[in-house]
Amino acid sequence: MAYGFTSEDVAFLRSGAGRAALLAASALPLTDASRIADVGAVRRSVGERYAAAVLETVVLRRKSGAKLADAGEWLFTGDALQQASATPVARHRASRLAGLDVHDVTCSVGADLVELARVARRALGSDVDAVRLEMARHNASVAGVSPGVVRADALAPVSRGTVVVADPARRDSAGRRTWKPADFLPPLDGLVDAYPDRPLSIKCAPGLDFEIAPWAEEVELVSLDGAVREACLWRGLSDGVSRRATVLRSDGAQWTLTDTSPDDIPVREPGKWIIDPDGAVVRAGLVRHYAARHGLWQLDERIAYLTGDTPPSGVRAFRVLEHGPYNEKSLRSVLKRLEVGRLEILVRGLDIDPDALRRRLKPRGPAESTVVLTRIGRSPAVFVCRAERIPS
Repeated sequence: MAYGFTSEDVAFLRSGAGRAALLAASALPLTDASRIADVGAVRRSVGERYAAAVLETVVLRRKSGAKLADAGEWLFTGDALQQASATPVARHRASRLAGLDVHDVTCSVGADLVELARVARRALGSDVDAVRLEMARHNASVAGVSPGVVRADALAPVSRGTVVVADPARRDSAGRRTWKPADFLPPLDGLVDAYPDRPLSIKCAPGLDFEIAPWAEEVELVSLDGAVREACLWRGLSDGVSRRATVLRSDGAQWTLTDTSPDDIPVREPGKWIIDPDGAVVRAGLVRHYAARHGLWQLDERIAYLTGDTPPSGVRAFRVLEHGPYNEKSLRSVLKRLEVGRLEILVRGLDIDPDALRRRLKPRGPAESTVVLTRIGRSPAVFVCRAERIPS
């Protein structure tokens, strides 16, 4: 169970003694093998009262490096770090609000608030959790920004004339993920009702059924390094777009596709390549728009795999070596002839378990291949491919 920080813990961690204890503990290995010795060392340094807070903070700071930039001196709770937006995602959303007055009504420890404060005309953060607010104040100070931070219920407005940003918690009291908007904290409909005349930017899970938010003028799906990270529901800030896919990379590269782009493409026979669009594009329902942008076409109008003779730059695409109707026995024969031992299996539109199929195929040999299984019309089809990273 995650450690439950108190305001007293936060005050100690921000003090000179706390900073010294954190610095000393950061040098400890904190592995399973060293756990007893490490805990003993910290207890001797700061006493029983603050040892757990120090150890938990060091562990969380180490975990934060995979998600947050320049957060090595931040304070977190375990749940707050888990829900925090990755820095590139937070920066992207903040960039859409640059120059505006913004109120993050569920600011938690400030991962989004810090990025908003860098670009907004004025930024305010609020939360009901006093401990997280103290952490947010600390984190903003470390980041060199100074947003307003107040304790307030997200459903009881304390600002006027601002864009309202929110990230409702999507786990119940037992830590289980919930998909019902009424169970979000705060509830999604409650947030919308509390700010009837305000522009909104509400972060949600990418798997949410967006039909439950008819008030949202735009749904944006955001991916980072190939993984879909979030959906954002926008109101009052859209420019005629109702669906947007934003693809981010940790190296700073990014691109956006919207439903205002052309989507007139054919369904044709397979080309030289199979392309699996980024998950943000698929979740946003913009597969045809992506194909039109890159001169691709569909194998089947209901399947998200695309094909063409020239793949887009910067993607991982699949060069078709052989293709035809899917038959497990025939596929096994092809893989044996090609001496495929390392096998990736991608499936869309068919009820096939890739792991179970791989075990049955028993691939052996020095070569590697990607098998794409899908449906064309009513018939299952197989593509034996070689995965390649297309240069940018």
